[in-house]
Amino acid sequence: MPRLPIGDVVEAIVDFLLDNIGFIFDFINEVVIAMIMFVEGILLGMPIVVFAVVVMLIAWKAAGRGVAIFTIVGVFIITNVGLWQPSMQTLALVLTAEIITLVFGLPLGIAMAKSDVLDQTVRPILDFMQTMPAFVYLIPAVMFFSLGRVPGVMATIIFSMPPMIRLTSLGIKQVPEDLVEAGYAFGATPAQLLLKVELPHALTTIMAGVNQSIMLALSMVVIAAMIGAGGLGSMVLRGVQRVNVGMGFESGLAVVILAILLDRITQGFGTKKQNGSD
Repeated sequence: MPRLPIGDVVEAIVDFLLDNIGFIFDFINEVVIAMIMFVEGILLGMPIVVFAVVVMLIAWKAAGRGVAIFTIVGVFIITNVGLWQPSMQTLALVLTAEIITLVFGLPLGIAMAKSDVLDQTVRPILDFMQTMPAFVYLIPAVMFFSLGRVPGVMATIIFSMPPMIRLTSLGIKQVPEDLVEAGYAFGATPAQLLLKVELPHALTTIMAGVNQSIMLALSMVVIAAMIGAGGLGSMVLRGVQRVNVGMGFESGLAVVILAILLDRITQGFGTKKQNGSD
């Protein structure tokens, strides 16, 4: 049986894109690295005490006193083991990826909720994106953007965007018909209906999408250390390469602390919105 030339076709497509629109990838590279450096500059330029207090207040507002206390303890542990800088580098990568995910994922999710044709077209692509092994995304990212932080962020975006799109679409679709009809009855335009009725009502589900995409982004950023993304992922990778259990555990613990903080804060805001709506 003749072998299907799937790999050859993919390589030909990548080569064609690089040869003909390589300048677009160069532009994207410049924009993304500027975003990363901007976010990282804010995080590392902020005194540790100020960062701890700000995040503690956010955590207290979103999730209560327990998470606020955990924030102080977590910041102390990360600082004490000397992982503050790589932790902030990882957080900068996650936040950058999440900002881009929101910019593109939110409108696409809304559009899917409004159009059955678009929903049926995009859904298989999202299935493909979610089932493809995470390591595979590193290959085209490196080919398009070389090594470093940018390919790590781009691979992270692709890996973490599907839940953002899916849950945004689901949230908009779950808005009760009577609310939509009431909005139209009062003379609301489609834009006003979206901003003042549908998005507020769907915000809890959308926040669940934000939560899931952040968790996936954090896991992918660690994997992206294999292509030079840096941060805590590089420390974990170094621990594996050197068979240094202590280094690997400390770096992994810092990742867990960041994951718990981001998870509880985003969950907390979503829960508060839901309780407020009820």
